[in-house]
Amino acid sequence: MATKKSFPTSDEYDAFFENYIQSVQTDDLLDGLSANLVTVTNLMLELEEEQLLHRYAPGKWSIKELLVHMMDTERIFAYRALRFARQDKTELPGFDENAYVAPSKADARTITGILTEYEAVRHATIELFKNFDEEALNQKGTASGKQVSVRALGYSILGHEIHHLNIIKNRYLVS
Repeated sequence: MATKKSFPTSDEYDAFFENYIQSVQTDDLLDGLSANLVTVTNLMLELEEEQLLHRYAPGKWSIKELLVHMMDTERIFAYRALRFARQDKTELPGFDENAYVAPSKADARTITGILTEYEAVRHATIELFKNFDEEALNQKGTASGKQVSVRALGYSILGHEIHHLNIIKNRYLVS
């Protein structure tokens, strides 16, 4: 299996994924996922509980909720990638990320517990994508009414996380 995962081309994804994918600054998906695991973990461990529960505006999620949201999205995108890599042509439904927040009870959890789960999710994603060959990475399917390749889903996982890290840095951690 190839370990280097080349950057997706624009014909592999719908415009919905554009911002996520274009925010990724590496051609090697596995290296990017591994590096971000360290970045996210270190950042979260530096924050005080008050910061982790902070909402920068009414109705916005806390940092803990944001981290759980990133995990939920990673799991869903990885599941889609698995289905499409296995050449399952079933159109997959979307999900309402806002409906997932309250039932996650993220704010009641410890950051170490959330990070233990986050690390497990990320390691599972890395192992999944590590074993996709070019044929699997090039498979496409439809989710949320949008066509996307397995490769683009991998980069969307990473880009989605980068998107939210930027929000944390620019909106939550400003003085």
